Amino acid sequence: MDAAESSITPEFVERLAARAQAAESARRLPADTVAEAIASGFLEILAPKRFGGRQENLSAVFDPIRAMAHGCVSSAWTLGFLALHNWFLALFPEQAQVECYGAGPFLCPAPLAPTGRAVPADGGVRLTGRWSWATGVMHGNWIMVCALCGPDDGIYPALALLPIADITIEDVWHTEGMRATGSNDVAAEDVFVPEHRLLRLLDFYCGRTPGAELHDATTYRWPLVPALALAASMPALGAAERATDLFAGRLADRVLYEGGTRQRDKPMAQAGLGQAQVRLRALRGLRDDTVAEIEALLEAGSPVAVPVRARARLAAAHIVRESRTVIADLLQSSGAGVHFTGNPLQRLKRDVDVLSGHVIFDYDTARELAGATAIGMKIPRTAMV
Repeated sequence: MDAAESSITPEFVERLAARAQAAESARRLPADTVAEAIASGFLEILAPKRFGGRQENLSAVFDPIRAMAHGCVSSAWTLGFLALHNWFLALFPEQAQVECYGAGPFLCPAPLAPTGRAVPADGGVRLTGRWSWATGVMHGNWIMVCALCGPDDGIYPALALLPIADITIEDVWHTEGMRATGSNDVAAEDVFVPEHRLLRLLDFYCGRTPGAELHDATTYRWPLVPALALAASMPALGAAERATDLFAGRLADRVLYEGGTRQRDKPMAQAGLGQAQVRLRALRGLRDDTVAEIEALLEAGSPVAVPVRARARLAAAHIVRESRTVIADLLQSSGAGVHFTGNPLQRLKRDVDVLSGHVIFDYDTARELAGATAIGMKIPRTAMV
């Protein structure tokens, strides 16, 4: 077991499972979950060593996120993003990193839709806007939001980093799944953001950020979309693995009312389990192959070209799509009893159904971008690759 995996222990995952229903009811992570995650060191797994972090390879977050989803998909999603956003911070100008890492722990939601406007001001910008999907905001002390910055004749999208006290939280997170993420809306009104707390989004997309020059590690040259998409797909994969384990355990004891036979003796039940298992193996292989391609380019000092980034986004979208199908197929073979609210199988399905709606997993768009870039066609500059 490597250092990344050891920070998320099986016992921690069991405690996530024990708290899952309470977390869902509260529509936020329990305080104990956040405190344990901080104490584990997992949230700093991608933070630079210079600022007390562990500076591991970016892919080191993937398996811990996947493992946490065996306990609670919402917790895995939220804690995974809080760790990933520590990586975001490492890509900002040095002054922002000194300011934010120094106050630790850095707990920062980051809604990325560019639904804010930031106009030039002396030494920075003045920011106004409203953003949805602020995962983890109920525990945040900083926040990153995406805004259209600059004068009207020179607008560019950028991430703006600001203290949580500078925004208001709108309680809108009433959903059928992923409830414990607490992904409420946030708003800001004419807030000043200094220049050192801005990061141009297009630089982030291609891995050419201030942090990539500051820190001598391939971790900080990963492009945004592959990192975001692959990390965000791991809760779905972990949920499908957990659903498969639960289905296998259920087969041993479930007696079918019609005929009084055990389900384990039904060939179709056995085949369904086998099919789920091989699908999951294929998805893990796809992820590993995608990561290996990107990391080989980074190690060689080569840019991660747009077609590679597009393939990575499609790989992540495919992982989520297939994971969702695995869960749905297993539930269809599990009988009506799994739909009681105390059964974890129904929560796994609801959570992955909601998770799959993230824009990064739009399967049609991901396929189009991968196909178009593979044959050299031009795509919009703002496409998420």
